[in-house]
Order: sequence, then structure tokens, then C-alpha cells
Amino acid sequence: MTWQGLQLALTVGYVLVLAYIFAKVEIHIEGDAGWAANLPTWRIESHWLLDILWGGRAMTGYHAWVFPFIALSFHGPIFFTAAGSWQMEARIIAAIMLFWIAEDFLWFVINPAFGLRRFRARFVPWHKHWVCGAPVDYWIFSCASAALFAYSY
Repeated sequence: MTWQGLQLALTVGYVLVLAYIFAKVEIHIEGDAGWAANLPTWRIESHWLLDILWGGRAMTGYHAWVFPFIALSFHGPIFFTAAGSWQMEARIIAAIMLFWIAEDFLWFVINPAFGLRRFRARFVPWHKHWVCGAPVDYWIFSCASAALFAYSY
């Protein structure tokens, strides 16, 4: 294995561990009510921008804070080292995309209220668009993440 291959494998492994831990946190916060359905937070259920940018899902106060928190966390090493580049930014964005896909999927798999058997459109109303057994976001962000990882190495 090349150094770049090892670095990619370690990066993906690290991101998957982070996704698992965050999925566990969200399961403890949300329980069986995904997408902050029962949390004491504001919600915007429908807006044309949500259809374009958010896959038709509601925007919540919870997500308005957790998404930038994760993005800033992944960018931390750039701020600490001042060693940014376009390739590193592509790698960070790829890692963030992988993180959200893995975290969301793991939320279902390890959530006692769901499990893989309930990972279906009829049980998950907050994912509005599905293709080939998964939310469309998974397919789009998997391809984009792979392309960005390829560029970044």
C-alpha cells in the first residue's frame, strides 16, 4: 500500500469512528424520533430553499447549530496549523460528506428503535427522496466525496 493509500484508509477509518460516536450521541438525544422531531427547537417545515438545499427536510434549530459545529470541527487542523490548500479543503469537504452519510446510516443501524429492518422510506419521512433503497443524498454525497478524495490525493 502506498503512503497516500494508507493516509486515505486512516482518514476514512477515523471519519467512520467519529460518525459512530456522533450517531450514538444523537440516538441518546433523539431516541426514536429522528430529525429532531421531539426536541424543543424551532422548525421550518417547508420552504423552496429547503427543497433545493436540504433535500426537502425541515430546518431545525438543532441542525442549524450542529452542522456548522461539525464543519468547523473538521476544519480545526487548518486553523491550528495555518497549512491550508485547495487539496486539503477538498479532503475536508469529502470527509464531512462521508461523516454525514455514515452518521445518518449508523443512526438507523444502531438505534434500538429502528435497526436496518426499518431503514425504508415508509419509516423515515424526513428523507423525502429515495433511490435504490437509500436516500438520494447518500448517492449524491458518496459520489461527490469520492471525487473530492480522489482530487485531494
